[in-house]
Amino acid sequence: MGKITGFKDFKRQNFKRRNVDERVNDWKEIYFPWTEKQANQQASRCMDCGVPFCNNGCPLGNLIPDWNDLVSKGDWKKAINQLHATNNFPEFTGRICPAPCEAACTLNINAEPVAIEFVEKTIVERAFSEGWITPNPPDERTGKTIAVIGSGPAGLAAAQQLNRAGHYVKVFERDSVIGGLLALGIPEFKLEKWVVKRRVDLMRDEGIEFLTNVNVGSNYSLSDLEKNFDAVCLAGGSTIPRNLEVEGRDLEGIHYAMDYLTQQNVYHKGLSKEEIIYAKDKHVVILGGGDTGADCLGTATRQGAASVTQLELMSAPPEERGKYNPWPEWPLVMRTSSAHEENGKRDYSVLTKKLSGKDRKVELLHGIKINFEKNKNGGMDIKEIPNSEFTIKADLVLLAMGFLHPQKKGLIESLGVELDGRGNVKTDSTMMTSKNGYFSCGDMNHGQSLVVRAIASGRECARHIDSKLMGNSKLPKVRGYARI
Repeated sequence: MGKITGFKDFKRQNFKRRNVDERVNDWKEIYFPWTEKQANQQASRCMDCGVPFCNNGCPLGNLIPDWNDLVSKGDWKKAINQLHATNNFPEFTGRICPAPCEAACTLNINAEPVAIEFVEKTIVERAFSEGWITPNPPDERTGKTIAVIGSGPAGLAAAQQLNRAGHYVKVFERDSVIGGLLALGIPEFKLEKWVVKRRVDLMRDEGIEFLTNVNVGSNYSLSDLEKNFDAVCLAGGSTIPRNLEVEGRDLEGIHYAMDYLTQQNVYHKGLSKEEIIYAKDKHVVILGGGDTGADCLGTATRQGAASVTQLELMSAPPEERGKYNPWPEWPLVMRTSSAHEENGKRDYSVLTKKLSGKDRKVELLHGIKINFEKNKNGGMDIKEIPNSEFTIKADLVLLAMGFLHPQKKGLIESLGVELDGRGNVKTDSTMMTSKNGYFSCGDMNHGQSLVVRAIASGRECARHIDSKLMGNSKLPKVRGYARI
């Protein structure tokens, strides 16, 4: 390693965040980059521990000790090559991945883990600034043509890998922009959209064709799909949100989180005043304590909400790991995002009983505090705490309670592919669906999960498609994919 005692000599140092009072007035990313010296020092904290649990923690199997060593020595060009060897889009994961690799870092046993995600972002942005990342089209074409349906992280990863194998690839996107969740659902302060466009433009220059506003099965027929392509990759995502079925759900002012976030990212222009979901001067209540809820919080803050409250059904996580949650498992602890640092209140163990209002508009959320108690079958029952009822002002209620499964109406029903017990597209060991020549990856296949897992799924699916078409594949296997 660059410095054998780096993990003892240097404390973990995250990217510094911009001042709260400044950043809530714009939509730009919140972090300042490291200096080169800081990057060298932080990368040198990697211990070369012999058994790199960080690799196992990463669904992509990223070669983390390798590129940490290279950064610590200042060899940035080799570092980006090692990073790109397993990850198509480190500029995305370096910004929005929750970093399971850091949770698995050996240092995390009794110290602060290596700042792997920040090192990753630093490598890729250095490489872009130096001009090392350029279009790299294949030397030869196979003559095979593949349709990738869905342009989120899984679809983009599958498309790039298949293009590298020499196939002609067309990516179909039913929306007006390429990127799926990356472009539509993640706020600019976490992932500015020029970052997504930069990578998509590179892929276009490598020979991938992108078609927007094309809804396969609707304005592009299945017969044309059969006729024009040798294989199809279904990468449409998990888009059906979990609903809140309580009295008052039909009042105006109650919206799914992704509808709200998508408007802010793409569709707020050209809408009537009545159609726009906007938080200015409103009392906002967010149901759901995860990342999507935090994204709504940061967005509502920037829009000038009068107040923001985030409610979660589950109990509050502990401040430190419990004894039944040891390293290298994902630590189930309280997390504070940049959005929570900026504004809002959080409350846990809350059950929404009903919503009420006047003139068909929501005004109040009625809740009650709860406990979870184990039943005789080993499951958990919700028990309401007597005399704990309360109300909260709620002019805008955002449902951020996760997603159930992909949209079935349309393409999936028309194809007639088999679904699993959760309503996701079922695949075999080669990621092929019940319909020959049709494969599936990402959230549409395995359910809602991390961006890094979607990329891993897309890469592995591309390898199976290539092998199906050519008899074998030179595309790299995602190491340990079966475990994710």
